[in-house]
Amino acid sequence: MDNNKDEKILLTLKEAANYFGIGINTLRRLTNKHTNLCIFNGNRRMIKRSTMEKWLLNHNVFDC
Repeated sequence: MDNNKDEKILLTLKEAANYFGIGINTLRRLTNKHTNLCIFNGNRRMIKRSTMEKWLLNHNVFDC
C-alpha cells in the first residue's frame, strides 16, 4: 500500500466528519445507503478512508 504510517485506514464517524468536513448525520445516512464505504465492528461504524475519498471525488452531490 502507499499509505503513510501516520494515516489511518479506518476512521470513526467523528474522525471522518472532521477529515472530510461532513456532518456525522450525513455520514450515517451516506453509509446506510452505500455500505461499501464503511465496515461495522459490532454496532460501531468505521469509515474506509481511501474508499470514501474516491467516492467523494466521483460524486458531485450527496445522494443520501
